[in-house]
Amino acid sequence: MTTLKTDNPIQLIQITDTHLYGNPSGTLLKMNTHYSFEQVLNVVKQKESGIDLILATGDIAQDATEAAYKHFAENIAELEAPFRWIPGNHDSARVMSEVANGTSASDKTIRVNNWQILMLDTSIEGQVHGMLEQSELDFLADGLTAADKDEAIDHCLVCLHHNPVKGNAGWMKDIGLHNKNKFWEIGKQSAKLKCIVYGHIHQDLDFEHEGIRCMCTPSTCIQFKPNVVNFALDQVNPGYRTLRLHEDGTIDSEVHRVEGKSFEVDFSSGGY
Repeated sequence: MTTLKTDNPIQLIQITDTHLYGNPSGTLLKMNTHYSFEQVLNVVKQKESGIDLILATGDIAQDATEAAYKHFAENIAELEAPFRWIPGNHDSARVMSEVANGTSASDKTIRVNNWQILMLDTSIEGQVHGMLEQSELDFLADGLTAADKDEAIDHCLVCLHHNPVKGNAGWMKDIGLHNKNKFWEIGKQSAKLKCIVYGHIHQDLDFEHEGIRCMCTPSTCIQFKPNVVNFALDQVNPGYRTLRLHEDGTIDSEVHRVEGKSFEVDFSSGGY
């Protein structure tokens, strides 16, 4: 567990779905993901200061190589803030853990002031969809229960990769969190769970579900078009999300995208 003390509000950055390759020249649907990641980081450097923590919510790598994870860690270090990461469907949880050895990058519980952040692993090796294993469900339940009983913790935020709410495009029907009902059964029992943040579907979403605020954040590379039947890419640029956690439980959040740059993308692709 990580414990941090900062000024209020707590300044968080969510970076997700970087899809990096071991070779920095690697491309995803013609987009160079290392280059697009660098451009997003440049925007963060220009716009943000006093970052307390970076939440990296999965699909860090596209090829699950040690080199890709090291690229991520080396580049994110330029923001001069600690990061915590969780695996997505393209990642290898084992390799991520090996690369993080000796650091706090894979810590699953973070306490910052009067907030608790829980990082969940929804990845299943070789599968696109997500699932919370029983150990992860137990971790979530135990973490929320402990927070509810702890007078020093007033609010909780949960991070995962896979969408725990149905996606807004027809082709997304089977790629989300398959045991989302169990996730929500546990989440709804907590009086302190305020927000859930995720990635996976490469979109900017901010809505309420079961009385809990949910946010999805754009990828640092390709973007998925909403409200379509078949797979399609959206013609918006890569981005990231800021979250400012206030002592009273309110959250200010914005999505910022790379501006003034064009990226090569295969908009004709039917999938990846």
